[in-house]
Amino acid sequence: MDGVIGPSTTPNAFAILDVIADAKVPLMATVGTSAVVEPLDAKKRWVFKTTQNDDLIAAALLTHMQKTGVKTVGFIGFSDPYGDNWLKVFSALGEKAGVKVVAVERYGRTDSSVTGQTLKLIAAKPDAMLIAAVGGPAVLPQATLRDQGFKGTIYQTHAVATDDFIKLGKDKVEGTVLAAGPMLVIDEISDANPTRKVALAYIAAYEKQFGTKPATFGANTWDAGLLLERAIPIAQKSAKPGTEAFRAALRDALENEREVIGCQGVFNMSPTNHNGMDERARVLITVRDGKFRLLPE
Repeated sequence: MDGVIGPSTTPNAFAILDVIADAKVPLMATVGTSAVVEPLDAKKRWVFKTTQNDDLIAAALLTHMQKTGVKTVGFIGFSDPYGDNWLKVFSALGEKAGVKVVAVERYGRTDSSVTGQTLKLIAAKPDAMLIAAVGGPAVLPQATLRDQGFKGTIYQTHAVATDDFIKLGKDKVEGTVLAAGPMLVIDEISDANPTRKVALAYIAAYEKQFGTKPATFGANTWDAGLLLERAIPIAQKSAKPGTEAFRAALRDALENEREVIGCQGVFNMSPTNHNGMDERARVLITVRDGKFRLLPE
């Protein structure tokens, strides 16, 4: 095995970091948190990531907060590395942007109630709330906050970019603000965006094969394939597949990828940046009339 694509969840990615490092196999992680590639060390040197880093998404949310007069935020996130990293990243960037986290609560991915946590958040009287959770489970705190009368803006991370979030949340997720890859609202993305053509090609290929539209997160796997497709021939010039030398050459080739256009963004990797995405990899989005819609910045 010369390379791995996945896992798609943060806890699973962290669980195999030691195995990947010991085997010296490049891993193309399709998870949300940037903590799998930051800070880069001997272990994470073998890991690359094809979803937007937390700081890129957080910066977009903070820009929206500044424009709409949000000064204080209540935070509730998973009690795992995904929530940990979001709290760390957002708090630091928020301090610089003049947005203060005034209350922090946590919950488990399988919890069925967050009433106590949301009551504490509302009691702190923040201007807005930020939820750092994934997919369907991210609906629970948002629905509870709305049921308890919170009327301010609720922000979510790019990990809720799924149809399940809207199907489960229904009217409770209307007005949500998030930042995510352009593919989530591809029909509203300008032809000038370099990712549009690639994303449409991926969607067409998926529909032809399976007869249905793909989930947005599938694009992260597609992008991992694009990066490997370019890196493998380069690595083959210096080593034979199936050897440690080839895996090291593959890692080096991935680190030198430049301007690779994917579905979710444009990748410029380096020995110190194993994500390589910039502002072209995210747009502001809201939920309106039961659909994800582009939110002008």
